This record gives sequence, C-alpha cells and structure tokens, in this order.
Amino acid sequence: MAGGIGSRFWPLSTQKFPKQFQDILGTGRTMIQQTYDRIKKIIPNENIFVITNKEYVSLSHQQLPEVPEENIVGEPLIKNTAACNLYMANKIAEINPNATMIVLPADHLILKEDVFVEKMEVAFDIASKHDYLVTLGIKPTRPDTGYGYIQFVDKKDSEYFKVKTFTEKPILELAQSFLESGDFLWNAGIFIWNVKSIQHAFETYLPEMTQHFMACEYNAESEKSCIEIIYPKVQKISIDNGILEKAKNVYVVPSDLGWSDLGTWTSVYENTEKDENENAVKQKHILTYNASGNIIHVKNTNKAIVVDGLKDFIVVDTEKVLLICPRDHDQLIKDYVLDLKSLKTGEKFI
Repeated sequence: MAGGIGSRFWPLSTQKFPKQFQDILGTGRTMIQQTYDRIKKIIPNENIFVITNKEYVSLSHQQLPEVPEENIVGEPLIKNTAACNLYMANKIAEINPNATMIVLPADHLILKEDVFVEKMEVAFDIASKHDYLVTLGIKPTRPDTGYGYIQFVDKKDSEYFKVKTFTEKPILELAQSFLESGDFLWNAGIFIWNVKSIQHAFETYLPEMTQHFMACEYNAESEKSCIEIIYPKVQKISIDNGILEKAKNVYVVPSDLGWSDLGTWTSVYENTEKDENENAVKQKHILTYNASGNIIHVKNTNKAIVVDGLKDFIVVDTEKVLLICPRDHDQLIKDYVLDLKSLKTGEKFI
C-alpha cells in the first residue's frame, strides 16, 4: 500500500512527493524500495503488487523497475485502506482464487529483517490453513495516538493469539491506559489473509463496498474504467475500522521487529543516530550550543546551521517551508497543514 501523502511528516512529505518515495534515514534506498527489498525474500517479483494513487504510478514504477508494470495499480481517489484492500484481494483472487496475501504499508522501518521473514512465514502458514485474519503486533513503547491497539487472549507457548479487542487510534488517555495495562500490542498494519477470508469479511461487515466492487471485472480491458466509476461511490474508511474492529476471527502474531511506521518526526528521531547531546542531525556544517534532544533536517546539505538554546524541537527546512515546533507537538502537524491550506497562497506549500 503506497497511496498515502504522509501529512504527519510534512514538510518533507508533500502531496507531489510523499514520504514512501523518499530516503528518510539516509540509507540510500527509499521507504518503498526498502519494503520491496524485504518482501522479495518471500514473494517472487511477479506476485508483488503495488497499489497507490494514480498520481504516483509512474513514480512507483521508476523506483521499483523489478515489479511488473501491470502490477502497479493506481486508485483514482484517496479512500483510506479498506477500498484498496478489497480492490487488490479481488484482483489477486482473479489470478488465484486460493491465494494467501500479505498486505504491507510501503513506509515502515523494520530493523530485524530476519525476524520479519520468520514471522511472515508463521503468519502465512496460519492464514493459508484457517479462516483467520492475521496481523502482526508490536510491544508499545509510548502512548501513541496514531496507532491501532490490539488486546489479545493469552495462551501459553503459542506463536499467535486470538484478538480480544482492536482499537484504532485511541485518544491519549486511552492510549496511556493501554500502555500501563501491559495487555496491548501496537497494530503494525501488516496483515496476512487468504483472499476468500478477507472477501467474506467485506461481505459481512462492508457489504455495500463489496456490491460496488462486484460490478468490475479485473482485466486490463474493463477494470480501469469501472474502478473510475465506482470509486466516488465507495465509503472512505480504514480496514481497521471497517473490518478488524468488528471481525471475530482476528489473530495476532507478537513480533519484535525493530519496527516503526516512521509516521511522525518523533519516530524518525527515535530511529536516527544522535550526537553527544542527543541531537539527531545528519548535516555537515552544524554548530550547536546548549541544544539537546532536537531533530534537525535541512534539505540543502551545503547550508550552515547554528542552533543555540533549543531543547526537544523539530526543525525542518525544505525549499519552500521552514518548520520549527516542539517534538511533543508532532501530532499537531496535520493541523498546521490544514491551517496553511486555508490561506490564499497556502496550497503551494503542502
């Protein structure tokens, strides 16, 4: 899934060039390329599909030339993650009605790739043999309101557990209580299911969406024009809210992957090397005085930076935007973007 615009990661992530197509941590590979590198260890190129906004189809093809061009699918409108999951499940079912599929966001960091492969194989085996909707769960490290939380029924000595409750993006107080209870995992947004299982879940919980998509045949001749017609009618809802919070057959595989969705500047700060004052800076020409706990990202690497007296701030300087805000306000960045859009000339900065 590579269709998001990553507004929490503005101003580096923009509508024209979202974060999944950028090399956020300076590894030499963009986020979507790293996701491809990870999954190709399990899935052959001809079975790897990318679903993105139609605006990013050519960009996806440029960055992933190994993936067959016909496997890169463009959505005509942004409709959150339920629609794209059903679209791709139907498309894959046309190729193989017994297929088991892995759903991966294109913009996640996974440091323990060997563990990822091992957990994927466990989940793949479970989902191919049972009518289960399987997700990976990560032990939470903070009360983050941007993640889904999974409460599971504990059974000793098992690699996977039945999900008791599934709460998508709770308010801060609820997220804090989840963290304190120790009974919850973060939903990594990585799903594994048989196409028949997920299609049945859509028929049960989002029947209207299923009806819309049933009008389309998934072949090169008619698919694109049909999708253009039905997408305006399709409900905008996440797979988490639409299916996983309601389904009774959701299972979780607890996984220590060194995972982050790199969805906020705080998560980038946590996963970036720091200097002796805990500043996350990857610039050549920088001087800091009485400054600590900051993340400083300047697009122009030839620019000199001097920071004095700043503590726990985000400083991002791009060609069009300078952002300076406290690190603990990173969840407000979406609001900054909305407020900027309301200005007469604001749209060109988004």
